[in-house]
Amino acid sequence: MMVTLALMTLGALAAAMAPRLMARADWPDREPVLALWVWQCVVAAVLLCCVLAMALSAAAAWESVRSPVFGPAPSAVVDAYALKTYEPWAGPLAVLLACGGAWTAAMLTREVRRTRARRRQRRADLLLRSPRLPGEERGGERLVVLEGDRPQAWWLPGAAPQLAITTAALRRLKGRQLDALIAHEQGHARARHDLLLYCASALAVGFPQVPVFAAFRDQVHRLVELAADDMASRRFGRLAIALALVELNEDRGVFGPCPAQCAEVPQRVHRLLEPAPRLTRGRRLRMTAIAALVPAVPLLVTFIPGLSALA
Repeated sequence: MMVTLALMTLGALAAAMAPRLMARADWPDREPVLALWVWQCVVAAVLLCCVLAMALSAAAAWESVRSPVFGPAPSAVVDAYALKTYEPWAGPLAVLLACGGAWTAAMLTREVRRTRARRRQRRADLLLRSPRLPGEERGGERLVVLEGDRPQAWWLPGAAPQLAITTAALRRLKGRQLDALIAHEQGHARARHDLLLYCASALAVGFPQVPVFAAFRDQVHRLVELAADDMASRRFGRLAIALALVELNEDRGVFGPCPAQCAEVPQRVHRLLEPAPRLTRGRRLRMTAIAALVPAVPLLVTFIPGLSALA
């Protein structure tokens, strides 16, 4: 009983406090890859709390679940969890958490299907505007140039990522600026940021009232762009990618008075032109290790009674 309550409390605290702590921190913009790792570990810990609480509640409510969960564990271990003293709401709680898991899976499946449908449509439109030449093979990483009066560039994720760029963008971007833009988009494809975006969107849509999932989605969309900027700047310099962002977006009016949702590009340019010092290598390693331990906390809470009984 106490273990289940501890897990639910731990998950609720993590879901409520993590967004506030990350919002107050001044290092995520300096280390976007590390920030993405921390967010993933926190979300994994919240989900793990729910899964473990569901397993214990179901084991307490139904004998048919208890045997597979505890398997050949000694009776002393089973007794340490005091499953028979669980309140009558153990069964409803297990069902509620199981429904939450099923809903999460359904939201993720829906998000993947919708994204794949949009991707197929965009690839069909791309093929219509830029048909393959006779003898050109399907697949492989391709750069597609399209006629267009508006400077644009975008990538299509998948098994064979494609980068599409308009002729207006090619006229504006020269030399290292164009190379930096291509490196930015390749960074998205190689890091498979699309998978992270799928999961973040599915959780936020499925559970809009959970602060950690909404913050996770918002921060992932921002941090993947910063991470890709850093990938490009390491190869071609910060000035090159900053100028490329300016050339691509200055006609959209984002560098003057604009809604808050359009302020991301000026912030990215400012970050590139006036970079804050990175965290030291030692601090990055410590934070990476600490974040990796966060999902281990629910496991530790769950197994402490059993390990104590064996001691």
